[in-house]
Amino acid sequence: MADKKARDIMSPDCTCIGESDSVLDAAKRLAELDVGAMPICGEDDRLKGMLTDRDIVVKVIAQGKDPASVTAGELGVGDGKTITIGADDSIEDALHTMTEHKVRRLPVIDGRQLVGVISQADVATNLDEERVGDLVEAISAAP
Repeated sequence: MADKKARDIMSPDCTCIGESDSVLDAAKRLAELDVGAMPICGEDDRLKGMLTDRDIVVKVIAQGKDPASVTAGELGVGDGKTITIGADDSIEDALHTMTEHKVRRLPVIDGRQLVGVISQADVATNLDEERVGDLVEAISAAP
């Protein structure tokens, strides 16, 4: 495990939603892919953030906004500091980053290009049960 890199355990399917696509389109895409989150990519092919099904519910529907008129970019930009990991960083670095920032999905970049995503499930298949338990507990702990 010590020699494995982020690229070795990531899911290479990193379908993006465009920053100017509507949240309604994003919701349809999430449903089609049967996933709870996806990266938001800009016109410049750079990662702009992550969009989750929870974002759609809490930041759009619950606030009475129209999902067809809100863009994915409006939800994903935030402070502009999307948490990522480099493709050649170690699995230990990925685990530390996920734990420190309490994220369940970690976009993997190679240079400036999004090349994959590491999820809790990816980590679970590559670490021992105790380490996975620590990760889940750290991410799920109340702030």
